[in-house]
Amino acid sequence: LFDAFILFENDQLVGFSLWYFRFSTWKGKRLYLEDLFVKSEYRSKGYGKLLMEATIEEAKTTNSKGLMWQVLDWNSPAIEFYKKYDARFDSEWINVHIDL
Repeated sequence: LFDAFILFENDQLVGFSLWYFRFSTWKGKRLYLEDLFVKSEYRSKGYGKLLMEATIEEAKTTNSKGLMWQVLDWNSPAIEFYKKYDARFDSEWINVHIDL
């Protein structure tokens, strides 16, 4: 159901990118990035870029029509990181869920 890229440096877990595929009625198959995480002590070393670019390439390789994810509005460092990829930030969508 899920797939991931897991990044290590000298046997130490640095970070990961976790994703799955979803389907949009209007846009078709899309790769949904559930988590992109780099441990704080490894940030600003290019690991996030490696993971993000590998994930983008995975979307292309699997013929996905796009890549999507969510970011919390207070997470300025992540937002600035995603802007480097010309990410579009939707303002009109509201997250909705039901917990069972």
